[in-house]
Amino acid sequence: MAQRVGWHRDKAGARRGLMGELSRYARAARVTLSVVFDGAPDEHFPDGSFYMGVQVFYAERGSNADERIKAMVDASRERRTLIVVTSDRALAAYVRRSGAQVVRAGDFRRRLEDETREPDSARSAQEPRDSPANSADLNDWMRYFGEEEE
Repeated sequence: MAQRVGWHRDKAGARRGLMGELSRYARAARVTLSVVFDGAPDEHFPDGSFYMGVQVFYAERGSNADERIKAMVDASRERRTLIVVTSDRALAAYVRRSGAQVVRAGDFRRRLEDETREPDSARSAQEPRDSPANSADLNDWMRYFGEEEE
């Protein structure tokens, strides 16, 4: 989910940016969130640490985030309360068979936007919603979550 256009140029920055967005969502929606990244842990945010209220995990060495998510689902006592955000079909099927819920990445992106959207009065002083910059941002987000324009 963290693969944005250009994310590879600053992987740590892209991770922190996503964690910041997730943190704002968690506060607004009053939910607890964890995020699992592929790759080596960020030196400032070790495995299992918290960043602005979001718990951060990484794939095990020699493995991937999907396998770590499966292990986390398997270890959960309350699978009915878990919601895993993924558009990976194999992972989604595994999660559902395990008794947890799945939300597609594109659907979660829309929830993220809806939950963290500023009220119209606060937005009025900012850039208009339909400006070219926001359209470009939307297209970046769509690619980020694996949804291509039709």
